Amino acid sequence: MPTLFTRIINGEIPGRFVWRDEDVVAFLTVGPLADGHTLVVPVEEVDRWTDADPQTWSRVMDVAQKIGAVQVATFGAARAGLLVAGYEVNHLHVHVWPSNTMADYDFASVDNNPDPAQLDANAEKLREGLRAAGYSESVPAE
Repeated sequence: MPTLFTRIINGEIPGRFVWRDEDVVAFLTVGPLADGHTLVVPVEEVDRWTDADPQTWSRVMDVAQKIGAVQVATFGAARAGLLVAGYEVNHLHVHVWPSNTMADYDFASVDNNPDPAQLDANAEKLREGLRAAGYSESVPAE
């Protein structure tokens, strides 16, 4: 049975994509810690990050780093937070979000009812920032 993320990747469930290439996708989470909170996910279903082949892991981290740099610039953050948890969905994913303090790492603070219009606006800001950073070939129209 495909994972929730595979279903999003395949378009069976909507997602706010900011990155898509043949190996990795990135889309906004529906439970953000901050504006622009993004999940970076390999297209290949891999359960644990420790099971990912080195090329897949490297590609996920490369995309996460690019997105994090754009989040810092776009949302005026001090840093980009990064976390690999893997308990929510059994498909490797990396959380990347704009962060200003360690308090921003508290997953008890997620917004479980975010405004869809704000999520759409944040996705568009990230897409614009990624295009401006030179990654247009991997940035979907929406």
